[in-house]
Amino acid sequence: MVKVLEINSCNYGSTGNIMLGIAALARAHGITCYTSCPDGRSTRKKQLTDHIFIGNRFSRNLHIKLAELTGKNGCYSFIDTICFLRKIDKIKPNIIHLHNLHNCYINLQMLFNYIKSKKIPVVWTLHDCWAFTGQCPYFTIVKCNKWRTECYDCPQYRQYPKSYVDRTKIMYNLKKEWFTGVQNMTIVTPSQWLAEQVEQSFLKNYQVKVINNGINLNVFKPTKNNFREAHGIGKDEYMLLGVAFGWDRRKGLDVFIELSKRLPKQYKIVLVGTDVNVDKRLPWNITSVHRTQNQKELAEIYTAADLFVNPTREENFPTVNMEALACGTPIITFNTGGSSEIINETCGHVVVSGDIDAMEKEIYGICNQHFFNSEACLKHANNYWENDRFAEYIDLYKNNDL
Repeated sequence: MVKVLEINSCNYGSTGNIMLGIAALARAHGITCYTSCPDGRSTRKKQLTDHIFIGNRFSRNLHIKLAELTGKNGCYSFIDTICFLRKIDKIKPNIIHLHNLHNCYINLQMLFNYIKSKKIPVVWTLHDCWAFTGQCPYFTIVKCNKWRTECYDCPQYRQYPKSYVDRTKIMYNLKKEWFTGVQNMTIVTPSQWLAEQVEQSFLKNYQVKVINNGINLNVFKPTKNNFREAHGIGKDEYMLLGVAFGWDRRKGLDVFIELSKRLPKQYKIVLVGTDVNVDKRLPWNITSVHRTQNQKELAEIYTAADLFVNPTREENFPTVNMEALACGTPIITFNTGGSSEIINETCGHVVVSGDIDAMEKEIYGICNQHFFNSEACLKHANNYWENDRFAEYIDLYKNNDL
């Protein structure tokens, strides 16, 4: 009998929902599946079966603070990890499925020593690049390729996961020691782009499999709404939509601000996922929506838009692109990470990252010449039904060779 333990940094948000979605489908296929994440106020909000909390809030906060002071992320939580490994011993999984391990909730050396000593097969889904860098989840904006050989003099060590000192050279070599040498590990990446990065890293000797992320097409679908009327957007105007959580230069906030200066008044920009600090930076002609009440409301906004604009500069496989397509809305995006992999010639255009002139030109063309229709977007979105994508993990679990 297949018995799986999934480990992730949370049980909510995109990665948390992926973990729980895979677990639910695995159980439906007769697989015993446990999930785990660090204890905390947010993670305790969900009532889950067969779920194991790692540590407690006090020890987690201590680990975060020690990592900030020393630059050694994942090097503490000794007692929490011992207790967690004892629970794994009782469960006796024959597969461990790792997701995000960063941000200080487990001792990485102890976890991987355990995996190696027990010779437990591993599936590791990488949701970013953190596993093979000295610290950072992404390196595109700073154009850093040190991770291919050895990290040092990090240009962004004060960013997530934040540290007051640069220990990226030490952490790079520790990660290399910890993460290599697992007898049976398959690395899964949501995008071909990330798979190509892995193949240039110290993880290159592992088998790499691409399994795209997916979405719930029962939720994200064309949905009746009065969003345009409520926000004064006329039928003869073009609604350009951007959705992100944590708007900054990485997500292309500056691009939308620049576009708001260039585009004629019949082009209306709407940004979802903003906050009061972002609002201070926005010009008067950008509509700001701080948050939606639920996914149905978000689907309504996607449906109302004429074009989804995603000027992200660092990305793996953005869920927002899939959600927009599933609501019948075409996309224009920078060729960043796996963002361009989500669309084809029937449902969107891709421009060079950072080229605002090209993006402006394409916006005019798409809106005025109607290159794309809702039916083509919906047809392509069918490739991202989450149950189909999660089923690929079930096949991976059932494959003895992983």
